[in-house]
Amino acid sequence: MSALPNSQSARLDFRVSAAHKSLIERAATMQGQTVSSFAIATLLKAAEEAIANDTVRTLSTRDSKRFVAMLAAKVAPNSELKRAAARYRESRGG
Repeated sequence: MSALPNSQSARLDFRVSAAHKSLIERAATMQGQTVSSFAIATLLKAAEEAIANDTVRTLSTRDSKRFVAMLAAKVAPNSELKRAAARYRESRGG
């Protein structure tokens, strides 16, 4: 995670229960951070993980080998793939 710039112009505002606020303040203090710094760092980490979990796929060794073999195979496109390619080109104005 990159360092945060000192001049920030965007805001996030939300309310939490008193118990949640106390817990967050305690955790921030234990980490030697302000509540704002702790909240930003924690939210950024959670956001990055959520995005990675939704966009990164990890294959098993077996599946990875099968995938690479399928990519390397010299197979002519079937009629279904040709139709899909034509639909794609048309949707892109081509």
